[in-house]
Amino acid sequence: MRRICNGCRDGVDFEIPFTMAFQPIVDTDKGLAFAYEALIRGSSGEGALSVLSRVTEANRYSFDQACRVHAIESALTAGLMDTEARLSINFLPNAVYSPMACIQLTLRTAQAVGMPIDRLIFEFTENEQMGSPEHVASIIDTYKRIGFSVAIDDFGAGHSGLDMFARFVPDEIKLDMELVRGIDTDPRRRAIVRSVVSMCRELNTLLIAEGIETAAEAATLRDLGVRYHQGYWYAKPSIASLPPSRPDWRLR
Repeated sequence: MRRICNGCRDGVDFEIPFTMAFQPIVDTDKGLAFAYEALIRGSSGEGALSVLSRVTEANRYSFDQACRVHAIESALTAGLMDTEARLSINFLPNAVYSPMACIQLTLRTAQAVGMPIDRLIFEFTENEQMGSPEHVASIIDTYKRIGFSVAIDDFGAGHSGLDMFARFVPDEIKLDMELVRGIDTDPRRRAIVRSVVSMCRELNTLLIAEGIETAAEAATLRDLGVRYHQGYWYAKPSIASLPPSRPDWRLR
């Protein structure tokens, strides 16, 4: 059943209806989903831009809060708790005025549906326009102390990725798809990713490659030491449901 969110709960009032799609982040050792990323879609399945284009400074906070709640509730309805997978939620650092105050609705929602805190990952992108780095660092520190994991999305897409990696100490980073695209035929991309793999291994940071579209890209990334994969080759986002595992998710 597709559930539509109008964002009205506990004072959160985001009037633009939307729904959630889920895409797996695959553990290629096990051939199972390590996590499912919650991706916003329009109420009739339109792309994310149909909703994001209507987010303004005035409604950014209510949108961010509504997304968190709907992601958790929709994942539960889709059967996340019947798996061992985590739930990855995108958030907007600029929507968080106080890390501890703004996380309370998320905590109440997770408690209400019985979702353990350590199964939640919060992603933010290095392309996100943000205020002071100190404020972002405070958000990440608070989330990690609570027990969430934190990921930098689109790593390598902008000029600030390495600085953010050093400053914010994420649990995970997600390679931007531009580094993944055609990596099987591009020695420069392979050299860059090989270096990132080594860096993440030394810093005990989980590395995810996203935007994988071909078997050759998947095999090359696996050979380079990237265990966790995401992209259309594995599964397209599925609205209000979790894409099923396939035998070829396990790469040897």
